[in-house]
Amino acid sequence: MKPLALFPLLLLAACATTPPASRTAAPRIPVPLPTVGLETVMGQNANALVRLFGDPDADVREGTARKLQFASTICVLDAYLYPDGKAEPKVTWLDARERDGSPIDRASCVAALSRRTGGK
Repeated sequence: MKPLALFPLLLLAACATTPPASRTAAPRIPVPLPTVGLETVMGQNANALVRLFGDPDADVREGTARKLQFASTICVLDAYLYPDGKAEPKVTWLDARERDGSPIDRASCVAALSRRTGGK
């Protein structure tokens, strides 16, 4: 057989592929963020946060949810308060960042805010 006669057969062989094996993704397991150093804030109501940090720099309400924002020269802390049934809203989540938006450890921010004088 001539080499040119094999060329169409090689082209056909290159087109015949096996379908890729389907992969099933492993289920995602949520990993809770550490709460060490956040004991003074998590689960607290708005009055407790004001006693701890002073007046908030922002107080945003949306439906039954509330966000209190506290800022210092070091960081900004957003405390999200949600009600549990008819109970008073309590802190269930915290976000923290440096003043320029860079990430900062939440416990470090809580500690820095706890030390600000006069709530600022």
